[in-house]
Amino acid sequence: MRPVGPLQGFLNYQLIHASFAVRAPVWLPYSCMLLATQWRQTVKIKAAVLRESGRPRPYTESLPLGIEEVELDPPMTGEVLVQIKAVGLCHSDLVAITGERGKPLPIVIGHEAAGIVAEVGPEVDGFAPGDHVVPSFVANCGRCDMCREGRPALCQPASVANSSGTLMDGTTRLHHNGSRIHHHSGVAAFAEYAVISQSALVKIDRSVPFEHAALFGCAVITGVGAVINTADVSPGQSVAVVGLGGVGLSSLLAAKAAGAGKIIAVDVQDAKLELARDLGAHETFNATDPDCVARIRAATDGGVHIAVETAGAPRALESAYQMTRRGGTTVTAGLPGPEATITLQHFSLAGEERSLKGSYMGSCVPSRDIPRYIGLFQDGRLPVDRLMSRSISFDELNGAFDRLADVNTVREVLVL
Repeated sequence: MRPVGPLQGFLNYQLIHASFAVRAPVWLPYSCMLLATQWRQTVKIKAAVLRESGRPRPYTESLPLGIEEVELDPPMTGEVLVQIKAVGLCHSDLVAITGERGKPLPIVIGHEAAGIVAEVGPEVDGFAPGDHVVPSFVANCGRCDMCREGRPALCQPASVANSSGTLMDGTTRLHHNGSRIHHHSGVAAFAEYAVISQSALVKIDRSVPFEHAALFGCAVITGVGAVINTADVSPGQSVAVVGLGGVGLSSLLAAKAAGAGKIIAVDVQDAKLELARDLGAHETFNATDPDCVARIRAATDGGVHIAVETAGAPRALESAYQMTRRGGTTVTAGLPGPEATITLQHFSLAGEERSLKGSYMGSCVPSRDIPRYIGLFQDGRLPVDRLMSRSISFDELNGAFDRLADVNTVREVLVL
């Protein structure tokens, strides 16, 4: 990684040195001040750039992700430069590649990450170089209605920024040869470094391995939060999880940690059903069985108390609803394409007092929930490290997305 433009770098250095010297507490060593100033310039980094969606499979041949050297500007007010150490591959990355959920292009994708703070921008509080952090894929403004109601996952300005592929101020820090490159979910983690809003970052215990910590940025908060926050599972209740990717298996682990009486796992892959049994599922059912829903209802005395759908497929959500009992709750945490629709029996929703709830980012408050869930992991009650299928390098990214598209993996992690 090297600086771009010596004159601009020198001017940035002088500006931040003066600013930092005013703000720095008297006890801060000069070496730390030097560390904080040396980054205040545009640098070149390695990143996986998506320039065209919808390329054909296999991705090992069409290469939708190009490993490029791009330019990254220093953090602005309220932003942090993070050295990325590990990134999980998520279905939300895959649908950007396929075009199922279109993104502004070109873009650096990747949002489930962990890393080390390398530099803080002006007016950043609570973070310092050397801190270990996990970003959430939704920053929060702290001022909109959703943020004031304690629902930062639904922050309106952050939603607009994520849709636009920008940071919270509506601009980008990534570019190449004068053309800007967008940020996926405000993180853009398939890169050596990323500039991220401080409101999206959560400081974590340094003892947690980066490849495990990264999973808490999406799979864990989404899956565990769907069970703990959205569904509010109580001890003894029966829970079905439909879809056993990283999010679904996190939901299964959360149901077990919450004391669910019977845990049902549903998927189309027998290998994932076997893993679910190893992780604590009491019974498993293959969703390709035409009698799957009827068998689950028979095994649970009329249906489960709570069904959590994480597959992101309309049929999966319909099945999850059908396998809940009278008075039961169905939670959907899966994200299909925006054109997807479902068909449910209206009468049962009212006449049987059933509930259907959406769960985005696990209805989490990341600054509250990520440390809690990491605590459960460290206590052995949430063994999310078992969800990691393998570690990969930059050069293996396209092949890893082939495996994800074939549903032949749970969570592969890019380790830098």
